[in-house]
Amino acid sequence: MFVVKNNDLFKTNSDVHNFNTRSHYDLHIPAVNFAVFQNGVWYSGIKIYNYLPPTIKKLSYDISKFIAALKRLLYTNSFYTLEEYYSWK
Repeated sequence: MFVVKNNDLFKTNSDVHNFNTRSHYDLHIPAVNFAVFQNGVWYSGIKIYNYLPPTIKKLSYDISKFIAALKRLLYTNSFYTLEEYYSWK
């Protein structure tokens, strides 16, 4: 929810470079080496958001629809760890 509510604070990959890639509209993950930063809300929130299906990402401008779609995803797929979530796609 942090990423969706503060979407204007984050850069997309298209803001960083002009190459047309598959992840053109995903949020840009900053290159950092500190584990404290990588485990924080900013970095891990971007990473979790980028792994969402595109249908749910499109709903991020309407928070109530986004929450409903995210709940449906989490109810239908029981993710017990982040590794399960990342390997789901």
